[in-house]
Amino acid sequence: MTAASRADRLGGMANAIRALAMDAVEAASSGHPGMPMGMADVATILFSEYLTFDPASPRWPDRDRFVLSAGHGSMLLYALLHLTGYERPTMEDIRRFRQLHSPCAGHPEATELPGVETTTGPLGQGLATAVGMAIAERHLNAVFGDGLVDHRTFVIAGDGCLMEGVSHEAIGLAGHLGLGRLILLFDENGISIDGPVSLATSEDPALRFEAAGWHVVACDGHAPASIRAALDAALADPRPSLVRCRTIIGFGAPTKAGSEKTHGSPLGADEVAGARARLGWSSPPFVIPDAIRADWLAAGARGRAARLAWEERLSESPMAAEFRRRMEGKLPPLDLRPGAGAMATRKASEFVLEQVNAAFPETIGGSADLTGSNNTLTKGLTILTRDNPGGRYLHYGIREFGMAAAMNGMALHGGVIPYGGTFLVFSDYARPAIRLAALQRLGVIHVMTHDSIGLGEDGPTHQPIEHLMSLRAMPGLAVYRPADAVETAECWALALADRARPSILALSRQSLPPLRDAGGPNRSAMGAYRLREAQGARQVVIAATGSEVAIAVQTAALLEAEGIGCDVVSVPCWERWLEQDRGLQAELFPRQALRVSIEAGVTLGWERIIGADGLMIGIDGFGASAPEKDLYRHFGLTPETIAARVRSLLG
Repeated sequence: MTAASRADRLGGMANAIRALAMDAVEAASSGHPGMPMGMADVATILFSEYLTFDPASPRWPDRDRFVLSAGHGSMLLYALLHLTGYERPTMEDIRRFRQLHSPCAGHPEATELPGVETTTGPLGQGLATAVGMAIAERHLNAVFGDGLVDHRTFVIAGDGCLMEGVSHEAIGLAGHLGLGRLILLFDENGISIDGPVSLATSEDPALRFEAAGWHVVACDGHAPASIRAALDAALADPRPSLVRCRTIIGFGAPTKAGSEKTHGSPLGADEVAGARARLGWSSPPFVIPDAIRADWLAAGARGRAARLAWEERLSESPMAAEFRRRMEGKLPPLDLRPGAGAMATRKASEFVLEQVNAAFPETIGGSADLTGSNNTLTKGLTILTRDNPGGRYLHYGIREFGMAAAMNGMALHGGVIPYGGTFLVFSDYARPAIRLAALQRLGVIHVMTHDSIGLGEDGPTHQPIEHLMSLRAMPGLAVYRPADAVETAECWALALADRARPSILALSRQSLPPLRDAGGPNRSAMGAYRLREAQGARQVVIAATGSEVAIAVQTAALLEAEGIGCDVVSVPCWERWLEQDRGLQAELFPRQALRVSIEAGVTLGWERIIGADGLMIGIDGFGASAPEKDLYRHFGLTPETIAARVRSLLG
């Protein structure tokens, strides 16, 4: 094949991406055609010559990962998956782009299509997630060797991804860890939705990456030879690489190319017709010429031999069973022992983690510069660094968002169970990544300590008030707030077992008394249970979480001493409790009793547990700087104050 013929074929393959992007966005009357049209040449070279994958086995563990961080350009990815021979999306799926129940959602969703490695759309998160994938690859390579784990992570990101603050966290972490198998293809088209990026920024992104320890190379994003040279340079360099792909957004559009008019809306019938003519594309909408389809299918078949050779190596490896177990997320049974006596639940968590990390070699822990406060580093764990990728603990630095996104990437990669620590109040920094974990049903575990005013003197900036409730409002997230060491062990067991839902463990700084003896069934699994039963006729039911359960027990004792029968219900996990049968819920919280809730946070939401006519005791304002016991008295969270409020309602 001559060079000219090869160039023509590559041009035809790239134009197939452009045509599908134009057609799908036009049919939906919604979408972003410009980015797929601009990056079509880069994507064609990447998928046909560099990326190792096999559409016949989309979950093959040693495939290269491809992340479209610029998720608004989703038709680029959908076109690539369809053209290279994935079972889906079909052409009918693409025709129904952005329609209800189509797997071709407006932004790529990992739960919808094999080949979509992560859900993207919120800019910057794809890049930050890819850093986690690259960490997992290097870690598992250190454990299992080149024969089983030896692949790369490629990312396409745009100007918007690099403007988002999380990109700074991600590139800093990747550079620090020396993730040389991570390659970022920067769609440097200079256009955002508002217009030229010069309206909002004067940065030279290359200097940021170089300062963070990355290798930087540039290419003409519409010249195959230039693209290849840049990718070859990236592959040869031991550092993570930024490839600056200078492109024209909406390439081929006769009057709108190079402008924001191609970014976030259909081109329009006349502009599409003009682009077809300019690109030499004469096929009707959603039709791919046979020769071009054959070229794309051949590109998709490139990885089959590599995949088969890998499967043979796996079958002969003495580590095959353990590798499969980890990649399938299967955990051996483990009976977690709780700590004994009074202790902060963060300390109880550390006691449990010692057992977890000893039993499960797939855990990778970490903290956002709060290791000694979160109690997340256990004995025997070494630090994961560029020189020790087999380590199992990461110092993320003050990068809560980057940490949470990287944890998502590790979970998506498979073979590891990530957990990471910070203060509960700083969940605000991590929240966007926690949301994507919930959306993707990822079993990541967030250890969030200092969970209330009980942290004391650091004051209202550090005291979470609305945080528990705002996290409970997030669909698909389990928020655990254990009351003592026994519940802490139970909640850890539940979080580990739940591989399809992210978990937050909200843990106390202050010491809490033991409320239960160890042993027996996991009572936290129901989400709520009767911890203390009324001694006389039940008049009151007090529900509480975490550190306030002990206060509820003491309040009940005061009421019982006056002949007022009082149940105490511990509610370590709202999400699990609200999944229970309504009859069970009514039995635990009977309507004829006065129902009371106690939690050192906002009262909003407790009506779901105790009813709108219940007595909700909490803090509906910010905290204050003072010792813990003074704060609990100041905010009326003492047994004596609560008992008086209950008595006044009972008359």
